[in-house]
Amino acid sequence: MQSPFNGIRSVTLAAAAILAAGTAAYAHHGWSWTEDGFFELRGRITAIYIGNPHATLDVDVEGEAWRVEMAPPSRTIAAGFTEEVAKVGDEVTAIGNRSLDEKEKRMKAVRIIVGGKTYDVYSDRVPPA
Repeated sequence: MQSPFNGIRSVTLAAAAILAAGTAAYAHHGWSWTEDGFFELRGRITAIYIGNPHATLDVDVEGEAWRVEMAPPSRTIAAGFTEEVAKVGDEVTAIGNRSLDEKEKRMKAVRIIVGGKTYDVYSDRVPPA
């Protein structure tokens, strides 16, 4: 005889798997929110975050606060960009794709340049020279 708890457990596990998949898809939103074509942003770093789901820089561009999203931490660090290579106040150039919503001051960077050093956090998407 089969226990009634086996059915409940199966439903619970299935629901948990669906919820986890949905949460992961939401957190890793890819590029669908960005414009086609490359965008260049120059300003001063106001905050650095190397963590999940993506590393970020907050950048002051002529008095406007911008959010620059980079790759997930492992990929950003593998590109050489760590919290030690830049600091608040440093000038930064970010090249990547701007948000589709022009009111939103946000972009996804493929290349970061700080102190004359280039970090290609998405080397497969870097614009041609």
